[in-house]
Amino acid sequence: MNLEDYIRDIKDFPTAGIVFKDITPMLNNSEAFQYALNELLNFIQDKKIDKVVGMESRGFFFAPMLALKLNAGFVPVRKEGKLPSKTISESYGLEYGKDTLQIHVDAIQKGDAVLVHDDVLATGGTAEATCKLVEQLGGIVVQCNFLIELDFLQGRTKLKSYETKSILHY
Repeated sequence: MNLEDYIRDIKDFPTAGIVFKDITPMLNNSEAFQYALNELLNFIQDKKIDKVVGMESRGFFFAPMLALKLNAGFVPVRKEGKLPSKTISESYGLEYGKDTLQIHVDAIQKGDAVLVHDDVLATGGTAEATCKLVEQLGGIVVQCNFLIELDFLQGRTKLKSYETKSILHY
């Protein structure tokens, strides 16, 4: 199956000059959705995973399903102020300013083997900040995996300390 057939380009979204990779056609097709999930699971193979961390918001599409298939817990990483209990934070740079991600302090236990998942690897800031949060809590990032990687933005360079896998490359 060619998953690219289920990825739609939206020009000038969310701002002028950006070509947004819309995965909703893939999510709307059960065969393509299942195929993508299986491909992400194949990246893990026989690695033991205790927690799957997904980043707000599109990382929430696959991360909980990966967690269920891997018999692991799911941990949401959210933008600042969105989690209800005690959190730790990690800020990261954006092209114009910065943003902050948070994770619950009790979400990861020392020594937990963690899979970090998001739908797109672009500049790598979100994934790098998430890995730092996991490690602050004592977790071990086993792998970072993505549905799509925008190679021209070189986000993988921020994740050079981690095994990183992506299904599609643009």
